[in-house]
Amino acid sequence: MPLSNMAVRDIETVIHPYTNLARHREVGPLILNEGRGIYLYDDTGKRYIEGMAGLWCTALGYGNEEIVEAAASAMRKVSFTHAFGGKSHDGVIELSEKLKEIAPCPASKVLFGTSGSEGNDMQMKLTWYMNNARGKPEKKKIISRIRAYHGVTIASASLTGLPWVHNDFDLPIRNVVHTSCPHFYRYGQEGETEDQFADRMAKDLEDLILREGPETCAAFIAEPVMGAGGVIMPPKGYFQKIQPILEKYDIRFIADEVITGFGRTGSWFGTETMGMKPHSITMAKAITSAYFPMSAITIEEDLYQAMLDESRKLGTFGHGYTYTAHPVGCAVALKTIEIYERDKIMVNAKKMSPVFQSRLMKLADHPMVGEARGVGLIGAVELVADKATKRSFQPKQMAGATAVNKLQELGLIVRNVQDSLALCPPLIITTDEIHEMFDIFERGLDEMEAWATKENARAA
Repeated sequence: MPLSNMAVRDIETVIHPYTNLARHREVGPLILNEGRGIYLYDDTGKRYIEGMAGLWCTALGYGNEEIVEAAASAMRKVSFTHAFGGKSHDGVIELSEKLKEIAPCPASKVLFGTSGSEGNDMQMKLTWYMNNARGKPEKKKIISRIRAYHGVTIASASLTGLPWVHNDFDLPIRNVVHTSCPHFYRYGQEGETEDQFADRMAKDLEDLILREGPETCAAFIAEPVMGAGGVIMPPKGYFQKIQPILEKYDIRFIADEVITGFGRTGSWFGTETMGMKPHSITMAKAITSAYFPMSAITIEEDLYQAMLDESRKLGTFGHGYTYTAHPVGCAVALKTIEIYERDKIMVNAKKMSPVFQSRLMKLADHPMVGEARGVGLIGAVELVADKATKRSFQPKQMAGATAVNKLQELGLIVRNVQDSLALCPPLIITTDEIHEMFDIFERGLDEMEAWATKENARAA
């Protein structure tokens, strides 16, 4: 089928993130021009279930007029003012107070950015800043995890533990190290229980700290659920075993709540669901239901005192973005959080979670699926060539990408991380919509089974 005029124009003008740019020139874009509720519509009028809430972010779905009006009203009132030089506005004050109120860790102040990448970049930068203020200039290494995802700026991409984010970008940078990935299905040893695996993961972390030198290790960053790495669930007790090690070696604990924040796991924050006790959290995505680009990090009192010391010494806090605490973003975030509370979105997420997880876990019986995993309204299935041995498909077969394309043709948008297929629908989803989504998903898996047979894709 020839490409449309708009598709050709896209190919000649747009760079698409996380896209095979060479193949894109052949197949063109999916042009999505309208959204309502959990559905998107392309330029031909075809309807799709947005099974990923955009990129893990559009929690309230599409076309929420209250949020649209909040943005429009804010633009009419003051379209822009910055936060430099002590300038402020009602929205940022009210939003900061609200975020301190709902944060799952003690928060002295809040600092804003426009993306999760920026948020985690700031976490890294301020950890270094704090340890300079504390007279510990050697304490600078940030520990992340293999298969973690923390963003794509130079610093946050270094924290990310995925090879395609590092390869040929000359990353990671100095002072970033990665410990083991806590994925029991893939990395558990024969005969090892989940609890023993969690013990080994904790030992791997402590061994890394001792190898690098505790006096050089400044922070540990972790997602409650490793979202863009494949929706990897931590083994039971993992964070409870990690926490004492971080405390023992005076290591700042940062929770990346960019995906799991604002109800995704059934609680306000994934930190609460997983029993974590971080010093600080990074928020983005659902803070505005993705209607405006915004992120925030909480600033604990110890960090704030260090920032005060540095400001006295240097004469200023030398950090900030043009769009830090943008008044329109603050208004959108405040309205979004108001809707979460007023409409009991967390209650709906908890109510829908058993329906979602039941349908998800049944997929583990499918011949194409090695593991189904998830919590709340987030989950994934991992496609395998051999269920008994957990053998993956060969990378060149692109099983995950093939499945995404088949599901898209059937009217469901999902995302693959290699051969794991992720689901993360808007939190407003209903029981009937969950069943509609999984009915399509099951048809897609059946088509993948036929594909594997036809292509002899299971051959070792």
